[in-house]
Amino acid sequence: MSRAQISALVFGVGGFGALVAATASNEWKVTTRASSVITATWVYQGLWMNCAGNALGSFHCRPHFTIFKVEGYIQACRGLMIAAVSLGFFASIFALIGMKCTKVGGSDKAKAKIACLAGIVFILSGLCSMTGCSLYANKITTEFFDPLFVEQKYELGAALFIGWAGASLCIIGGVIFCFSISDNSKAPRMGYTYNGATSVMSSRTKYHGREADLKTSNPSKQFDKNAYV
Repeated sequence: MSRAQISALVFGVGGFGALVAATASNEWKVTTRASSVITATWVYQGLWMNCAGNALGSFHCRPHFTIFKVEGYIQACRGLMIAAVSLGFFASIFALIGMKCTKVGGSDKAKAKIACLAGIVFILSGLCSMTGCSLYANKITTEFFDPLFVEQKYELGAALFIGWAGASLCIIGGVIFCFSISDNSKAPRMGYTYNGATSVMSSRTKYHGREADLKTSNPSKQFDKNAYV
């Protein structure tokens, strides 16, 4: 089962890295590239900055200076992605402690509980990221297909796909962790019953061995007394 835990750790840590990259990225939504090469400019926005670039490779970013003037869905996505990154960080630490191949975490039962907790936290992290990215994407698609929306329309950015991929990896890693712990919980019971049977057999053999020693020792003593008399 150590291979399953290692694969779960790889999925979880990889998903956590993707969540960090998606949260820090500024390409959550982008405008359509212009067809003209001379005036080809585009705008892309993220959770923290608004950026503009052109075909020559130059770009300029302006951060959101205030929180209260930012739209509500952006603030909600910020909270969800920060929660996802925080949960992924703690889940990675719990996963390292709860793995069987590490020497920290205490007994096997304690490590199994920690690993199961890591799997649950990974799943929660993936769900938070999936919700945040889906909420942002829903806002973009609603404005894009709304005929009454006359302002600048945007398309889905690369950060959304990175966030969805990271959320999927975290959920897969958490599920593998939970299933590996449920399979490992059956092994100690079998070992316990086997040890109990051997202990009973050993105690019986020791008891019969003592009786045999007493039987062999008592006749010799009686024989010595009769012979002396």
